[in-house]
Amino acid sequence: MHLGSLDIAVVAIYAVLLLVLAQWVSREKPGHEKVASDYFLAGRSLPWWAIGASLIAANISAEQIIGMSGSAFVMGIAIGVYEWTAAIALLIVAKWLLPVFLKHKIFTMPQFLEERYDHRVRNVMAVFWLGIYVFVNLTSILWLGSLAVNTVTGVDITTGLLALGAFAAAYSLYGGLKAVALTDIIQVALLVLGGILIAIISLNEVSGGEGVIAGFAMLVERTPERFDLIFSSDSPHYMSLPGISVLVGGMWVMHLSYWGFNQYIIQRALAAKSTREAQKGILFASALKMITPVIIVLPGIAAAVLAPDLEAPDRAYPTVMNLLPPGVLGLVFAALIAAIVSSLASMMNSISTIFTMDLYRHLRRADTSGKHLVTVGRLVSLTAIVVAMIVARPLLGNFAEAFQYIQEFTGFFTPGVCALFLLGFFWPRTTSNGALATALGSAAYSIVFKLAWPELPFIDRVGIAFLLCIATGILVSLAQKPEAHPYAIEYRTVDTSTTAGFNIGAAVILVLLGALYATWW
Repeated sequence: MHLGSLDIAVVAIYAVLLLVLAQWVSREKPGHEKVASDYFLAGRSLPWWAIGASLIAANISAEQIIGMSGSAFVMGIAIGVYEWTAAIALLIVAKWLLPVFLKHKIFTMPQFLEERYDHRVRNVMAVFWLGIYVFVNLTSILWLGSLAVNTVTGVDITTGLLALGAFAAAYSLYGGLKAVALTDIIQVALLVLGGILIAIISLNEVSGGEGVIAGFAMLVERTPERFDLIFSSDSPHYMSLPGISVLVGGMWVMHLSYWGFNQYIIQRALAAKSTREAQKGILFASALKMITPVIIVLPGIAAAVLAPDLEAPDRAYPTVMNLLPPGVLGLVFAALIAAIVSSLASMMNSISTIFTMDLYRHLRRADTSGKHLVTVGRLVSLTAIVVAMIVARPLLGNFAEAFQYIQEFTGFFTPGVCALFLLGFFWPRTTSNGALATALGSAAYSIVFKLAWPELPFIDRVGIAFLLCIATGILVSLAQKPEAHPYAIEYRTVDTSTTAGFNIGAAVILVLLGALYATWW
């Protein structure tokens, strides 16, 4: 597939518009100098629409679009459980978790851990997150993004990788989180519009020009096995999505860790004008999560009908892109680029925030003025993307499926991260050593289960490791004398109330999710 001149023009217009807009929204008032809260938390002034859009733009990238569509080609709509249950997890974060962070007015997740436990926990988790973000997340976004660009346009993978990194740096380096978040509304609009167009055109193609509804009906009729939301134990896909466990097991541990305790994601909500504004933004993101499978999963299922003999499932989305007319192809390709560069920019900003605020500021106290910290943050962002561009091919080039690389590394630590925060929230007796044991035990338990019980589905392994991490934190804490933690949370004092609008929106999302599973159980 190659882009025509009209498609190239559409992509070029998008790129120029994004760069100009990013610089415009990043400007400061005359006489005001950008300080740490401006650069890392957008001056704590983000409106709800920017928060919601930025959460989705940071989340959806090449591995999401290409990988999930490829999984839909094989498994069908069941893969949408990651999106639909994430919508519920976001509501949980908005009501019961986020108010704690906003009450403490924190910059980063490690900072919260220092206030709740001690500096050792902060340092361990800061170094852990930096390693994961640079050598797993940032590199995987770059690599999978460059593979997607190569598949669609034929551009050399290395060239695409360098171009994506340079583009992300160009529009985000100066303005920080503000530049990323306030331009993400365009990124998400482009994602949704491009996704809807490709879903409409692919379904129309399935029906032979009879329309979208006829195309969907034909998909259900011709591939009924792809419209099962819950797999039985004899399904070949059970190891990936183990039956009812996707609704009651380790999936929730992964969701809470990702959406609630992950700097890369939660940083947008920390930058809100107020708790109410943050909650509205997260509700907006939850609503967008409900429609994400429509624009990602349906094209993958359509590809199973239109091109059943694909050599690789991950070619499903690029294959249906071939159906698009000139101009529209450029728009959808721009949407794909938008997903990639937004995720890159968000990850760069989170890396610079953690390094600057949790490590550098404590190691070098001589000059920690706002201007100096912003300069350090920019240098760290640039360094991170350069390092990721250098190591992406050596780290990921030999993996048949790069998504496995992400799961293997982050999945070992997810149970411990979730347990560490939940103990800190809800059990004041948790000690600093208990917290460290919880965090470090996660990898040990996960590795033992992976080696000793290889037939255990990944999601179930996460759930069991989480329970063991909770038990470890409790036992180690009880084995010590109680510690004085002045910032231990009295959860009864946390305002977890929500507005009537939030409650109605949450109820609608819950009803829709229930209807989905009632229809295709």
